[in-house]
Amino acid sequence: MAMTLGQLRTFALVAKLGSLHAAAAHLGVSEPAVSAALAALRQDLGDPLFVRAHGGIALTPGGRALAEYAPDIIGLADKARWEVAHAQTETGRLKIVATAPFAEHAAGRLLDLFTRRVPGASVDVVVEEAEDIASLLLERVHDIALGARPPAANGAAPNGTVSSSTGDVGLESVAFLRYQRILVVAAGHPLASLHGPVRLAELLGRPWFSGPAGIQAASEEGRWLASQGVVPDIVRLSSETEALAAVRAGEGTMMALGHIVRAEIRSGALVRVPVAGTPIAGLWWASTLDRRRATTMALTLQRFAATADATAAMVAPGGSRGLERRGSKFHVALWS
Repeated sequence: MAMTLGQLRTFALVAKLGSLHAAAAHLGVSEPAVSAALAALRQDLGDPLFVRAHGGIALTPGGRALAEYAPDIIGLADKARWEVAHAQTETGRLKIVATAPFAEHAAGRLLDLFTRRVPGASVDVVVEEAEDIASLLLERVHDIALGARPPAANGAAPNGTVSSSTGDVGLESVAFLRYQRILVVAAGHPLASLHGPVRLAELLGRPWFSGPAGIQAASEEGRWLASQGVVPDIVRLSSETEALAAVRAGEGTMMALGHIVRAEIRSGALVRVPVAGTPIAGLWWASTLDRRRATTMALTLQRFAATADATAAMVAPGGSRGLERRGSKFHVALWS
């Protein structure tokens, strides 16, 4: 009799909990039912897999090997089942959640290029707070998140990949675009004449402008601001583009993206205020369920976002960057 997924799930749970009794209680079945599933598995593999020990079980070498492979096998089976179930209605369609700054400044160019390069791909995009991303991915409301990293993800690996987990399901975040935030004012603004390093406190008496999301706590600039122990009076406008227009008019300052204002700083229309600790380096991330559960199209976009072509498109000067002018291919609900 060949090994079944049900037997493997039962074994994986017993290996994790270290007890047949605990596994039976978790599954809501009798302990003899668990024993029967494991007996069939042991016979099929020709290995006892575990031995009874004081208070539970101890895995054999063969059992430890199977316990290592079991989560991957089960995860791939779950992924295949989900993709087959959704294949008819979801072919090529990606449900994307983005954080507001990324949606405004880079999403349009990235997704435009992606849908041209990947035949049959189409996207639905909504904008949410970074703090909500992890739960939205884990609940499969969205396939992939772009922008700020979900707060639960930490401990970056050398390749720029971050893993985190909730229960048996994990998230993987891959860094794909570096940016810098700098404080800028109009050339005629009183702060434009300050020489560095400027203390952040010197800017607190002036209006600060931002997009609708404000300065997100989950972003590098949000963490930097929190570390300063001061809270500026931030005026939230409908977009960072509108906030920058207010800055150009001499009404205050904002924490702008360096590559967005580079040309205006070179021309002298805007001036960078040399506040101590700035520029603030940040990263935008593509986050999915772990690779055993993420959809194929979500992983395709995650890989594509980190390519040189995608980076060049997102940071190229001129033209629309956000989603407000995208064609009918993009079904966008901004600031949801």
